[in-house]
Amino acid sequence: MITSRSLLLAIASVCLALIGVALYLQHVQNLLPCPLCVIQRYLFLAIALCCALGAYGGKPRLGAGLGLLGALGGLGVVGKHLWVLAHPGLSCGIDPMETMLNKIPTATMLPWLFQADGLCEDARDTLLGLSIPQWSAVWFVLLAGALAYLLLRRRA
Repeated sequence: MITSRSLLLAIASVCLALIGVALYLQHVQNLLPCPLCVIQRYLFLAIALCCALGAYGGKPRLGAGLGLLGALGGLGVVGKHLWVLAHPGLSCGIDPMETMLNKIPTATMLPWLFQADGLCEDARDTLLGLSIPQWSAVWFVLLAGALAYLLLRRRA
């Protein structure tokens, strides 16, 4: 049986790998992240951090619970992103959310990771048949499922 620590570390690794894919798409494929994409990056990193702390801090249920909250938040954000894509002409574009995100200290210190420069409605490029926001939704569902399993099983 897989241990809680192993599962938490696997989830953290997946989240970091997803950030790596996002950086590849941004810097190699020149797909600029929009504000909703950047918020999803923050949430993937939050899940990774919570899971790593839960694995190494001796409180796997706490790490899984906080990670699950991050995954559910990610589902909310990606739901908004998919709604914007389904309603052409409505964009989060250059708006107060983008300005606020780009002024957060992490965005000013690490603009290559957290600067929002794209338009949400432009996220139509596909990867294996799904748009990038659709892939985010798939991963947030999988992560939420794994974290819920961790919380609900008898031995944690």
